Amino acid sequence: MSVIKSTAAGLHQFHRSAPMPCPYLSDRVERKLFTRLAGDDAAALNSLLTRAGFRRSHDVLYRPVCSGCDACVPVRIPVERFSPSRSMRRCIAANGDLAVIERPARATEELYRLFLAYEQSRHADSDMARMTAADFATMIEEGAAAAILLEFRRDDGGLEGAILVDRLDDGYSAIYSFFDPASPERGTGTFMILALAERAREKGLAHVYLGYWIGESRKMAYKARFRPLEALTAKGWRTLSPSEDAG
Repeated sequence: MSVIKSTAAGLHQFHRSAPMPCPYLSDRVERKLFTRLAGDDAAALNSLLTRAGFRRSHDVLYRPVCSGCDACVPVRIPVERFSPSRSMRRCIAANGDLAVIERPARATEELYRLFLAYEQSRHADSDMARMTAADFATMIEEGAAAAILLEFRRDDGGLEGAILVDRLDDGYSAIYSFFDPASPERGTGTFMILALAERAREKGLAHVYLGYWIGESRKMAYKARFRPLEALTAKGWRTLSPSEDAG
């Protein structure tokens, strides 16, 4: 099914996907509402729909519309109110040697090697662990209307981690991150989000969007550590209480 809808960024065609097994909750079925990210208004549409709870993958903006299930909750960090916890401050100190370098959203062989090492270590049974270099380049570059890559490099120039980020009119959206699995003591995944929040603060941006938090999914539990955390509800964005975001 498809429908033409008017948005602040113009007219866009939205589609509803067929039912598929949920990738996060084994006993659920997912359906998505989605539209293509293309044209002169792509960046504006991305900002608008991200605030409305959509997520970008390649050149598609989507949001779950699953019958009888609302487990996927869009969340974002309110940058000005966010303060790192004690463990997060230790994480920042442990990664004090890393330089953050902004690059265009373009795939390189070095990035692909790190991505593959990460996926095969952390998600060996997933389709992403079997992505070719061409698949990886498509993931990084397709639909990157206002995207950047942040690289995290050690003193010796080696690549420790990277995060693909969309620049929105009110903040950043963290699309995908990966890092060296050989140094788990660094907590690089957490550090990259902390660095992104600080970068947003420095640039006067209000939010860092983290995609969907699913309370029942261990893969998504880490997002609840970034408190205060705002969630999109039927009444708009509101701060999750400690009992709600305990994960």
